[in-house]
Amino acid sequence: MPLEVQPYVRFGLLEDLLNKARANSLWPLTFGLACCAIEMMAAGASRFDLDRFGAGVFRPSARQADVMIFAGTISKKMAPVIKQLWDQMPAPKWAIAMGGCTIDGGPFKYPNQYAIVEGADLLVPVDVYIPGCPPRPEALIAGILALGDKIKAGRRFKG
Repeated sequence: MPLEVQPYVRFGLLEDLLNKARANSLWPLTFGLACCAIEMMAAGASRFDLDRFGAGVFRPSARQADVMIFAGTISKKMAPVIKQLWDQMPAPKWAIAMGGCTIDGGPFKYPNQYAIVEGADLLVPVDVYIPGCPPRPEALIAGILALGDKIKAGRRFKG
């Protein structure tokens, strides 16, 4: 490259450019499981407005989404459906666990319980955990921004 154009021309990896685009246009799956879903809906409404962060396009189909936000208690009856939806999502894909029940079972976790999955990470690989009961919409926005930073840094899903 000639010396006179070096300050004006920058080379980068295509993967870095794609990760920047992916991080700023996340499409979450419309998927609420319990009470945390109300806070997820509030985050998408006009007061908090996820559209400002590129994540306001909630998709009705797993085949169109790249982020699954687990918002609420995961029952063992729902686990196969969640796994099927996760498998239908195109790669690269990411997961956010929102709320205490999603992260580790919450108040429903006790010895010999039979109905609740004790953590979304037992079903799919979770990228961001958002604690709280229920977490505020601001916490979900912070989690989405943290996921964006993780994607920009080059975190790749393995399958």
